[in-house]
Amino acid sequence: MPLFTLITYNVNSVRSRFHVLDYLISRYDPHILCLQETKVADSEFPVSYFEGRGYLVYFSGEKAKSGVAIGYKGGLDVRLLGMGLFGKDLSRLIEVEFDNLKLMNLYVPQGRSPEDEEFKRKLEFLDALIRYIESKYSKNDSLILVGDLNIAPTDIDVHDPKRLYGHVCFRDEVWDAYRRIIEWGFVDVFRMFNPDRVYTFFDYRVKNAIGRGLGWRVDHVLVTSPLVEKVKECFVDLGARKMEKPSDHAPIVAKFDL
Repeated sequence: MPLFTLITYNVNSVRSRFHVLDYLISRYDPHILCLQETKVADSEFPVSYFEGRGYLVYFSGEKAKSGVAIGYKGGLDVRLLGMGLFGKDLSRLIEVEFDNLKLMNLYVPQGRSPEDEEFKRKLEFLDALIRYIESKYSKNDSLILVGDLNIAPTDIDVHDPKRLYGHVCFRDEVWDAYRRIIEWGFVDVFRMFNPDRVYTFFDYRVKNAIGRGLGWRVDHVLVTSPLVEKVKECFVDLGARKMEKPSDHAPIVAKFDL
């Protein structure tokens, strides 16, 4: 039986990345496609694009801001569980269920700078996320959490840890939040397959960032213990980041034996 394929991808504007999505769909034929930073109001979300390629889609977004979506192959019984955290941040979390498995697709605020109110909001969002998971799930549940967490959790997740320490994605407060997520019961399965430096984000402003290895890993695939052994592959597709007019993020492809 073919493996169940899930892709998580910060598209940095879904309507600007149809060519990249076409590439991903053609190459991997994913069962589920989790998108972040879609940057489109719900009234203008390109439903017809997904339907034309055999996908149904749940989405929640705002014009030019954040936004999350989950596309899934027609024929899959995927049910929407909810959006947001405790009634807030509806465009940053979308949650579905299929085959007795729960999936959370997440876009955490970046934070701007440590002195900015947006960084305080980031920490509040992460705290709310942890409380939400604790209130709703057990570590024995089959749960997948994917998306752009805007956290590089260890030194090998950035290209220059000494210089970059203190950035809103690479400092003690966000590490503490990430540790709470892991200690609750998640496993970073990406690291199981990629023990060395592999990045998912390359800043547009840095010349030849990919070639020079000047990246960050801020996009994640986390699963609870019942699913760890079911993950058979998990890797970054840098080809998508090297295309014309790419997102500044590269997609992660995860394959499961469900």
